[in-house]
Amino acid sequence: MRPQPTLLSAFLTPLLTPLMASLALSGPALAQNWPDKTITIVVPTAAGGANDAMARIIAQGLSARLGKAVVVDNKAGANGAIAAEFVARAAPDGYTIMFGYIATHGINPALQKLRYDPVADFEPIGMVAASPTVLVANNAVPVKNAKELVQLIKSKPDTFSYATAGNGTAPHIAGELFKLSAGLDVVSVPYKGSAPAVVDTIAGNTQYMFPSLFTAYPQIKGGKLKALGIAGEKRSSVLPDVPTLAEQGIADVNMSQWYAMFAPAKTPKAVVDRLNREMNAVLADKNAAKRIEDQGAEVETGTPEQLKTLVKSEVAHWKSVVTAAKIRVE
Repeated sequence: MRPQPTLLSAFLTPLLTPLMASLALSGPALAQNWPDKTITIVVPTAAGGANDAMARIIAQGLSARLGKAVVVDNKAGANGAIAAEFVARAAPDGYTIMFGYIATHGINPALQKLRYDPVADFEPIGMVAASPTVLVANNAVPVKNAKELVQLIKSKPDTFSYATAGNGTAPHIAGELFKLSAGLDVVSVPYKGSAPAVVDTIAGNTQYMFPSLFTAYPQIKGGKLKALGIAGEKRSSVLPDVPTLAEQGIADVNMSQWYAMFAPAKTPKAVVDRLNREMNAVLADKNAAKRIEDQGAEVETGTPEQLKTLVKSEVAHWKSVVTAAKIRVE
């Protein structure tokens, strides 16, 4: 005999039925119909920097391939944490995604209390590119390489300062590691992003900085900044004559900046996989790839699983580095 419905179940059934139907549509049905409206790529930095430039290249390519508008929304602040938290709390439907990078999903957990988890709160989509960090100085600084810069700073104490994209950013961490390795006493000057930091370094308000090569290359190529050393394991293909810092006797300053795309946790796998395929196709396009590579970055693609492995590794690595170097964010 079938059980008779209770008064409570009779009351709840009309309310729950639409909810259950909505939940049923949230997985395969959502993926099947996706995308049917505008997609937003949230960029955790101000307009004009490396993240913004690459995100716009990806947005343009995705829009063409998906047949829907893909727009960029810059949400700068807190070393990318504001944007990361926003995306982590967004609906997991594939319409709000993030152009993350080494700070948001690598360095931040080592330096600040976050209201998001870089692993648990995101579905990795895939890698976009990587760019070495480069030591640059303005043209008024009378040196030709990093070794000469170290000697000059030591000969003129309390004279030099270096620009950063903000406290806790990759340029700041690289600058602090440089100070420790070379035994320097210099002051860091934080800016709201790499773009204004580069402008002030060119103007001579600060003497040097450690931007990504993607950010600095146009200024190096244009003769407004001079490259003194690569803060990476190998020389850059676009600056083959610039030695690494390690080659110049300055060890343990290794900062390769990477860029990748993420979706909120619980975004349907089919949507994530589609985004990965389409993004990889965009990066395989010769014109898009050339726009990235001509500015000093190297296109890197891969699977969501590979990106998840990288994020876990980076979080552990930078916690170790920051602890060992006793780097603090004021």
